[in-house]
Amino acid sequence: VQLQASGGGLVQAGGSLRLSCAASRSISRINVMGWYRQAPGKQRELAAAFTTSGSTNYADSAKGRFTISRDNAKNTMYLQMNSLKPEDTAVYYCAARTVVDTYWGQGTLVTVSS
Repeated sequence: VQLQASGGGLVQAGGSLRLSCAASRSISRINVMGWYRQAPGKQRELAAAFTTSGSTNYADSAKGRFTISRDNAKNTMYLQMNSLKPEDTAVYYCAARTVVDTYWGQGTLVTVSS
């Protein structure tokens, strides 16, 4: 499955962005999908994800500010990010794990200015 992330950009602190991850095929049977981010000079880390049980999991820094969602009819996953902080600046990647492999999107850059 190919994933296309979009929606990044430059936003002031306190602002909002919504990221989208469009898949090349149906995601209705892909339980594990999520958003990861990699800040400059740091390792890639989980931002938010759907787990195998269908629940959601968030990084502590994202709780209460980020919301992950999906629209299976549109083969798209979203990440709504509110109250953005400069430390949220990173390249955001979407990922999908199937029984065959884990697939990654190309990343979309989010820059939060102070």
